[in-house]
Amino acid sequence: MKPFQLINTLGLKYFSPVPKRIRIFASTLTMTFLLLLSTFFQFSDWWWLWVPVFLFTAYFLTFFSVLEGVDGIEWLMLFLMPVIFTISIYFFYSIFPVRWLTRLPLMGLYAFGFYALLLTSNIFNVGVEKSIQLYRAAFSVNYLFQTFMVFLLMLVLFFFKQSFLVNGLIASILTIPFITQLSWTVNPNAAYDKDLLKYTWVVGIFTFEVAVLASFIPLKSSISALLMTAIYYSLTGLIYHFLDHKLYQQVVREYVFVLLFVVAIAFLTLRW
Repeated sequence: MKPFQLINTLGLKYFSPVPKRIRIFASTLTMTFLLLLSTFFQFSDWWWLWVPVFLFTAYFLTFFSVLEGVDGIEWLMLFLMPVIFTISIYFFYSIFPVRWLTRLPLMGLYAFGFYALLLTSNIFNVGVEKSIQLYRAAFSVNYLFQTFMVFLLMLVLFFFKQSFLVNGLIASILTIPFITQLSWTVNPNAAYDKDLLKYTWVVGIFTFEVAVLASFIPLKSSISALLMTAIYYSLTGLIYHFLDHKLYQQVVREYVFVLLFVVAIAFLTLRW
Protein backbone atom coordinates (compact mmCIF):
# COMPACT_ATOMS: atom_id res chain seq x y z
CA MET A 1 0.00 0.00 0.00
CA LYS A 2 1.32 3.43 -0.94
CA PRO A 3 2.21 5.74 1.98
CA PHE A 4 -0.53 8.26 1.14
CA GLN A 5 -3.11 5.51 0.83
CA LEU A 6 -2.08 4.19 4.24
CA ILE A 7 -2.35 7.67 5.76
CA ASN A 8 -5.76 8.13 4.18
CA THR A 9 -6.96 4.77 5.50
CA LEU A 10 -5.80 5.57 9.03
CA GLY A 11 -7.30 9.04 8.84
CA LEU A 12 -10.68 7.70 7.75
CA LYS A 13 -10.59 5.14 10.53
CA TYR A 14 -9.86 7.55 13.37
CA PHE A 15 -11.14 10.97 12.20
CA SER A 16 -14.11 10.41 9.87
CA PRO A 17 -16.59 9.88 12.77
CA VAL A 18 -16.04 13.54 13.69
CA PRO A 19 -18.34 15.84 11.63
CA LYS A 20 -16.42 17.74 8.97
CA ARG A 21 -17.63 21.17 10.11
CA ILE A 22 -16.29 20.47 13.62
CA ARG A 23 -12.97 19.28 12.18
CA ILE A 24 -12.59 22.47 10.16
CA PHE A 25 -13.46 24.65 13.14
CA ALA A 26 -11.07 22.75 15.45
CA SER A 27 -8.25 23.00 12.88
CA THR A 28 -8.79 26.75 12.53
CA LEU A 29 -8.71 27.23 16.30
CA THR A 30 -5.55 25.14 16.66
CA MET A 31 -3.66 26.98 13.91
CA THR A 32 -4.77 30.38 15.20
CA PHE A 33 -3.50 29.53 18.68
CA LEU A 34 -0.20 28.26 17.22
CA LEU A 35 0.26 31.44 15.19
CA LEU A 36 -0.56 33.55 18.24
CA LEU A 37 2.02 31.61 20.24
CA SER A 38 4.69 32.26 17.61
CA THR A 39 4.30 36.03 17.99
CA PHE A 40 5.80 35.79 21.49
CA PHE A 41 9.11 34.62 20.01
CA GLN A 42 11.59 36.93 18.31
CA PHE A 43 11.18 36.45 14.56
CA SER A 44 14.87 36.82 13.65
CA ASP A 45 15.86 34.13 16.17
CA TRP A 46 13.03 31.63 15.77
CA TRP A 47 11.69 31.80 12.19
CA TRP A 48 13.75 28.78 11.11
CA LEU A 49 11.87 26.69 13.70
CA TRP A 50 8.36 28.08 13.26
CA VAL A 51 8.26 27.80 9.47
CA PRO A 52 8.58 23.97 9.42
CA VAL A 53 6.21 23.75 12.40
CA PHE A 54 3.59 25.74 10.47
CA LEU A 55 4.24 23.75 7.32
CA PHE A 56 3.71 20.32 8.86
CA THR A 57 0.94 21.34 11.27
CA ALA A 58 -1.10 23.22 8.65
CA TYR A 59 -0.67 20.31 6.23
CA PHE A 60 -1.83 17.75 8.79
CA LEU A 61 -4.79 19.84 9.94
CA THR A 62 -5.88 20.43 6.35
CA PHE A 63 -5.83 16.67 5.84
CA PHE A 64 -7.71 16.24 9.10
CA SER A 65 -10.33 18.71 7.84
CA VAL A 66 -10.96 17.53 4.26
CA LEU A 67 -9.93 13.87 4.76
CA GLU A 68 -12.34 11.91 2.57
CA GLY A 69 -11.43 11.23 -1.05
CA VAL A 70 -7.96 12.82 -1.22
CA ASP A 71 -6.07 11.19 -4.08
CA GLY A 72 -3.25 11.78 -6.58
CA ILE A 73 -2.16 15.37 -7.10
CA GLU A 74 -4.79 16.48 -4.58
CA TRP A 75 -2.27 15.62 -1.87
CA LEU A 76 -0.46 18.78 -3.00
CA MET A 77 -3.09 21.06 -4.54
CA LEU A 78 -5.63 20.89 -1.73
CA PHE A 79 -3.01 21.70 0.89
CA LEU A 80 -1.04 24.51 -0.76
CA MET A 81 -3.23 27.48 0.09
CA PRO A 82 -3.79 26.83 3.84
CA VAL A 83 -0.06 26.14 4.31
CA ILE A 84 1.16 29.15 2.32
CA PHE A 85 -1.44 31.43 3.92
CA THR A 86 -0.15 30.52 7.37
CA ILE A 87 3.48 31.18 6.46
CA SER A 88 2.52 34.41 4.63
CA ILE A 89 0.78 35.83 7.70
CA TYR A 90 3.72 34.83 9.90
CA PHE A 91 6.25 36.63 7.69
CA PHE A 92 3.94 39.59 7.24
CA TYR A 93 3.65 40.07 11.00
CA SER A 94 7.44 40.13 11.29
CA ILE A 95 7.55 43.64 9.80
CA PHE A 96 5.11 45.00 12.42
CA PRO A 97 5.83 46.00 16.03
CA VAL A 98 4.91 43.19 18.43
CA ARG A 99 1.97 44.44 20.46
CA TRP A 100 -1.60 43.36 21.18
CA LEU A 101 -2.96 46.19 19.04
CA THR A 102 -1.53 44.51 15.92
CA ARG A 103 -1.58 40.93 17.18
CA LEU A 104 -5.34 40.54 17.79
CA PRO A 105 -6.64 41.95 14.47
CA LEU A 106 -4.14 39.80 12.58
CA MET A 107 -5.23 36.68 14.46
CA GLY A 108 -8.85 37.46 13.56
CA LEU A 109 -7.92 37.91 9.91
CA TYR A 110 -5.93 34.69 9.94
CA ALA A 111 -8.72 32.66 11.56
CA PHE A 112 -11.23 33.90 9.00
CA GLY A 113 -8.87 33.22 6.11
CA PHE A 114 -7.75 29.78 7.23
CA TYR A 115 -11.35 28.69 7.80
CA ALA A 116 -12.37 29.97 4.34
CA LEU A 117 -9.46 28.20 2.65
CA LEU A 118 -10.28 24.91 4.36
CA LEU A 119 -13.83 25.21 3.04
CA THR A 120 -12.57 25.86 -0.51
CA SER A 121 -10.18 22.91 -0.29
CA ASN A 122 -13.09 20.74 0.79
CA ILE A 123 -15.19 21.93 -2.15
CA PHE A 124 -12.39 21.22 -4.63
CA ASN A 125 -11.91 17.83 -2.98
CA VAL A 126 -15.49 16.64 -3.40
CA GLY A 127 -15.29 17.28 -7.13
CA VAL A 128 -18.00 19.91 -7.58
CA GLU A 129 -18.79 20.52 -11.24
CA LYS A 130 -17.89 23.95 -12.62
CA SER A 131 -21.51 24.74 -13.46
CA ILE A 132 -22.47 24.56 -9.79
CA GLN A 133 -22.52 27.85 -7.92
CA LEU A 134 -20.60 26.34 -5.02
CA TYR A 135 -17.56 25.75 -7.21
CA ARG A 136 -17.66 29.32 -8.49
CA ALA A 137 -17.75 30.64 -4.94
CA ALA A 138 -14.83 28.37 -3.95
CA PHE A 139 -12.78 29.50 -6.94
CA SER A 140 -13.46 33.18 -6.22
CA VAL A 141 -12.43 32.83 -2.57
CA ASN A 142 -9.32 30.86 -3.54
CA TYR A 143 -8.32 33.43 -6.17
CA LEU A 144 -8.97 36.34 -3.79
CA PHE A 145 -6.76 34.85 -1.11
CA GLN A 146 -4.08 33.99 -3.66
CA THR A 147 -3.92 37.64 -4.70
CA PHE A 148 -3.89 38.73 -1.06
CA MET A 149 -1.04 36.32 -0.24
CA VAL A 150 0.99 37.51 -3.23
CA PHE A 151 0.66 41.08 -1.94
CA LEU A 152 1.75 40.12 1.60
CA LEU A 153 4.75 38.11 0.40
CA MET A 154 5.85 40.78 -2.08
CA LEU A 155 5.50 43.46 0.60
CA VAL A 156 7.80 41.49 2.91
CA LEU A 157 10.23 40.83 0.05
CA PHE A 158 10.60 44.49 -0.96
CA PHE A 159 10.57 45.64 2.67
CA PHE A 160 13.94 43.94 3.27
CA LYS A 161 15.45 45.68 0.20
CA GLN A 162 17.49 42.81 -1.21
CA SER A 163 19.48 42.95 -4.46
CA PHE A 164 17.61 42.94 -7.77
CA LEU A 165 18.64 39.35 -8.50
CA VAL A 166 17.42 38.09 -5.11
CA ASN A 167 14.14 39.98 -5.53
CA GLY A 168 13.61 38.49 -8.98
CA LEU A 169 14.39 34.92 -7.96
CA ILE A 170 12.31 34.96 -4.78
CA ALA A 171 9.35 36.68 -6.48
CA SER A 172 9.41 34.08 -9.25
CA ILE A 173 9.65 31.16 -6.82
CA LEU A 174 6.82 32.55 -4.69
CA THR A 175 4.37 32.84 -7.59
CA ILE A 176 4.99 29.36 -9.04
CA PRO A 177 2.86 27.45 -6.45
CA PHE A 178 0.01 29.94 -6.88
CA ILE A 179 -0.30 29.69 -10.65
CA THR A 180 0.19 25.91 -10.49
CA GLN A 181 -2.71 25.56 -8.07
CA LEU A 182 -4.84 28.13 -9.90
CA SER A 183 -4.51 26.36 -13.25
CA TRP A 184 -5.43 23.07 -11.53
CA THR A 185 -8.65 24.58 -10.15
CA VAL A 186 -9.96 24.99 -13.71
CA ASN A 187 -10.63 21.26 -13.61
CA PRO A 188 -9.89 19.98 -10.09
CA ASN A 189 -9.32 16.23 -10.10
CA ALA A 190 -6.77 13.64 -8.99
CA ALA A 191 -4.56 14.14 -12.08
CA TYR A 192 -2.57 17.18 -13.18
CA ASP A 193 -2.29 18.10 -16.83
CA LYS A 194 1.42 18.60 -17.48
CA ASP A 195 0.61 20.98 -20.35
CA LEU A 196 -0.38 23.50 -17.67
CA LEU A 197 3.25 23.76 -16.57
CA LYS A 198 4.02 26.07 -19.48
CA TYR A 199 1.71 28.70 -17.97
CA THR A 200 3.52 28.30 -14.67
CA TRP A 201 6.83 29.05 -16.37
CA VAL A 202 5.38 32.03 -18.23
CA VAL A 203 4.15 33.62 -14.99
CA GLY A 204 7.37 32.73 -13.15
CA ILE A 205 9.64 34.25 -15.81
CA PHE A 206 7.50 37.36 -16.22
CA THR A 207 7.38 37.87 -12.46
CA PHE A 208 11.17 37.55 -12.29
CA GLU A 209 11.61 40.25 -14.94
CA VAL A 210 9.15 42.68 -13.35
CA ALA A 211 10.63 42.19 -9.87
CA VAL A 212 14.11 42.91 -11.23
CA LEU A 213 12.80 46.04 -12.95
CA ALA A 214 10.95 47.18 -9.82
CA SER A 215 14.19 46.85 -7.82
CA PHE A 216 15.71 49.68 -9.88
CA ILE A 217 12.71 51.99 -9.64
CA PRO A 218 12.46 54.24 -6.55
CA LEU A 219 9.11 52.99 -5.28
CA LYS A 220 7.87 52.41 -1.77
CA SER A 221 7.73 48.78 -0.70
CA SER A 222 3.94 48.84 -0.60
CA ILE A 223 3.69 50.26 -4.12
CA SER A 224 6.15 47.71 -5.49
CA ALA A 225 4.14 44.94 -3.84
CA LEU A 226 0.91 46.38 -5.25
CA LEU A 227 2.43 46.51 -8.73
CA MET A 228 3.59 42.89 -8.52
CA THR A 229 0.17 41.84 -7.24
CA ALA A 230 -1.63 43.63 -10.07
CA ILE A 231 0.59 41.91 -12.62
CA TYR A 232 -0.04 38.52 -11.03
CA TYR A 233 -3.78 39.17 -10.80
CA SER A 234 -4.09 40.31 -14.42
CA LEU A 235 -1.84 37.66 -15.95
CA THR A 236 -3.30 34.71 -14.05
CA GLY A 237 -6.84 35.98 -14.59
CA LEU A 238 -6.28 36.00 -18.34
CA ILE A 239 -4.73 32.52 -18.19
CA TYR A 240 -7.62 31.15 -16.18
CA HIS A 241 -10.25 32.50 -18.57
CA PHE A 242 -8.24 31.18 -21.51
CA LEU A 243 -8.12 27.69 -19.98
CA ASP A 244 -11.83 27.94 -19.18
CA HIS A 245 -12.57 28.98 -22.79
CA LYS A 246 -14.08 32.29 -21.66
CA LEU A 247 -11.41 34.76 -22.77
CA TYR A 248 -13.75 37.37 -24.23
CA GLN A 249 -12.76 40.90 -25.26
CA GLN A 250 -14.57 42.39 -22.27
CA VAL A 251 -12.62 40.13 -19.91
CA VAL A 252 -9.31 41.16 -21.49
CA ARG A 253 -10.20 44.85 -21.21
CA GLU A 254 -11.09 44.51 -17.54
CA TYR A 255 -7.79 42.87 -16.59
CA VAL A 256 -5.73 45.26 -18.72
CA PHE A 257 -7.53 48.23 -17.16
CA VAL A 258 -6.70 47.02 -13.65
CA LEU A 259 -3.04 46.60 -14.60
CA LEU A 260 -2.77 50.00 -16.29
CA PHE A 261 -4.53 51.70 -13.36
CA VAL A 262 -2.02 50.28 -10.85
CA VAL A 263 0.92 51.11 -13.13
CA ALA A 264 -0.34 54.71 -13.32
CA ILE A 265 -0.55 54.88 -9.52
CA ALA A 266 2.99 53.51 -9.28
CA PHE A 267 4.38 56.17 -11.60
CA LEU A 268 2.59 58.92 -9.69
CA THR A 269 4.34 57.86 -6.50
CA LEU A 270 7.87 57.74 -7.93
CA ARG A 271 10.52 59.20 -5.62
CA TRP A 272 13.21 60.52 -7.95
